[in-house]
Amino acid sequence: MPMKTDKDWKNILEPEVYRILREKGTERAFTGLFDRHFEAGTYVCAGCEETLFHSDSKFDSHCGWPAFDDANEGKVKQEKDTTSGMIRVEILCAKCDGHLGHVFTDGPTKTGLRYCVNSLALKFKNKP
Repeated sequence: MPMKTDKDWKNILEPEVYRILREKGTERAFTGLFDRHFEAGTYVCAGCEETLFHSDSKFDSHCGWPAFDDANEGKVKQEKDTTSGMIRVEILCAKCDGHLGHVFTDGPTKTGLRYCVNSLALKFKNKP
């Protein structure tokens, strides 16, 4: 996939989705479409539609954002994030570099991970 320019992304994405994916924004807690969404299917990147998470890895973390305990192998990359006076691990779509959110090691499942993702960074595809 050829890399899109900033202008390309602005033409393709809704302004709030652009702010999240391309400017590393975040949505307010408990406002996202997928926070309390638990249908069977897959969650894909809102920018490039790469399949990132399966619904069976989603859990209710009570943090206000969709939470997953695992990502599809090789589809989500991690980078150190030192913004906002904290040290965190940012998660990005490995295909288009879209900002998804952050991953934490306080998850309640056997993986111990909590991928905390902005709803606007995702689209959902129902399981056929």
